[in-house]
Amino acid sequence: MIDQDSIPSRKWTSNWPVSNGVSAFARTTDDVADIYNQAGDDYVSYADGDPSQPFAFEGLHAYADRCVWTTLETKLADLRVAGANSVRLLDAGCGPGTWLRRLVLRARALGFSSITARGFDIAQAQIERARLTAGNLSSLPGVNLQFDVADLIDRLPESDASVDLTLCLYSALSHLPVAGLKDISTEIARVTSGHFIATVRPVGSTPTGFVDSVENVRRLKQDHVRDRCEIDLSDGRRLAFGFHMFTAAELQSHFAGCFDIEDLQGLDLFHSRFAPDSRWNPERLPGDNSLADELEVLEKACAKRPEFMDHAAHLLLVARSRRTVATGLAPGPSLEPRP
Repeated sequence: MIDQDSIPSRKWTSNWPVSNGVSAFARTTDDVADIYNQAGDDYVSYADGDPSQPFAFEGLHAYADRCVWTTLETKLADLRVAGANSVRLLDAGCGPGTWLRRLVLRARALGFSSITARGFDIAQAQIERARLTAGNLSSLPGVNLQFDVADLIDRLPESDASVDLTLCLYSALSHLPVAGLKDISTEIARVTSGHFIATVRPVGSTPTGFVDSVENVRRLKQDHVRDRCEIDLSDGRRLAFGFHMFTAAELQSHFAGCFDIEDLQGLDLFHSRFAPDSRWNPERLPGDNSLADELEVLEKACAKRPEFMDHAAHLLLVARSRRTVATGLAPGPSLEPRP
């Protein structure tokens, strides 16, 4: 059994002042860690697919995953094209470490001679899985890969402007107290010299089971006033934890003070909504291939339209450190509705 009191961040959160609703989150932070600690090995497959095939991108989350990966891979390749031989990566809220492993593997393929990568998460069991799955990757020449138990609301150990690419994906930010996001964004900006890439759940997204498929959810209630989610699963588990859902404008506002916003868009407006249900639909439907092509066109046409973004499965934020901004670059996206 994991001793949650042994995690330094746990002791720190218990000292939050009773103001702005932060103390309520402190009571749920342990719940968040416990939920992901107890999720089991099936969580890795549910969240990221087969860990032995990190670039397969299959299943319900495939479209959003491919979009996120395209963004990450492009930023990594841009660094290499610009002449960088070394790269430093940080994954805040890394879970089982899949995304950081993908980046390290791709960085090696691109020819980086020195790769320093750190992932951290509040759930110790997920960090143990990340270390196990990483295997011998960290022992390869030029690779320094580590996974730590830590909390995003604590100060980061990285030095100023030391990270080329920082990521915080799939609900990690949503589990944090909204009142603390300004300080958290400032701290992320302090250590990031290149780009920060994040995804969150928007207010109009479809439901998720977090640690299991939504088909296994018996009861779900998201309290938007208290930022608290309650879930009853079919196996008898009852989950309750802090969770905040964002609007696109709100997400931008939390990070625009510290970064230049390079891109903000909705991911998966249509693909998951048109995905067949194996309990009801046949394996293949007539016209599936042409439908997929049409959905791709619709996604690209609507992904940055304000009236659609808040109804996507995820919001993708790509932010650029002001240390890297050169004159003449295009301004960030506008969230003004189109005529």
